[in-house]
Amino acid sequence: MLSLINALTRLLNLYFAAPLVPFLTKLGIHIAHPNAPLRDNTLTLELLVTLFLLLFFFVARLTLSVDKPGTTQHLAEIVNEFVSSQGEAIIGHGYEPHLVFATMILLFVGLCNLIGLLPGLETPTANPVVPLGIALLTFVYYNWNGVRTQGLFRYIAHFAGPIWWVAPLLFPIEIISHLARIMSLTIRLYANMFASDLLTLVFFSMVPLGLPVVFLGLHFGVALIQAYVFMLLTLIYLSQAVAQEDH
Repeated sequence: MLSLINALTRLLNLYFAAPLVPFLTKLGIHIAHPNAPLRDNTLTLELLVTLFLLLFFFVARLTLSVDKPGTTQHLAEIVNEFVSSQGEAIIGHGYEPHLVFATMILLFVGLCNLIGLLPGLETPTANPVVPLGIALLTFVYYNWNGVRTQGLFRYIAHFAGPIWWVAPLLFPIEIISHLARIMSLTIRLYANMFASDLLTLVFFSMVPLGLPVVFLGLHFGVALIQAYVFMLLTLIYLSQAVAQEDH
């Protein structure tokens, strides 16, 4: 498995990453290793997770059946019902347009977290760049929907609060608080998965058999919980952005 992933990373460096180096250099971005800018398998694993999810939903769409639903359809329905129940409980009316984003957050983060269970592979989300990228996407998504739902000026105005004479103090605090969400989402996911990877590695090096299995189970639980927490926070931020007038 590891040799296959390494081979795919080399192909990405050869056919995709390296040709982009001159373009990035013109933009003022200097790559430390221009001949092989991808120094680990993180991007390769992310792309594999993305391809797997696309294939999963493609198969689920092709095999939809009312009379004889298959395993893929059952799994897709379970995920959809779970995310729908969370979205309805947190966002309320009008939650449906956000189900796709919330579902992809849950599945992408969850699968990236679980990759660390495979022998020889590191958890992509234990690399801070990956949680940061997902956090930035989430930040842009919920703010964009807040602006789209309420309008730019009304959305910005809610940062100032309902009392005008407190607005000069409250507005910068709210802006800093929202920007801090990027750091919070990133550090929470990265720190938990990094610690889980490190703990499992330490115990495998000390006791090769038996006890480390317990920590693999712990990693499995942490992986699912962190994926759920990331999705949950995404829905909470969305509810605050698109339904601010109800508060």
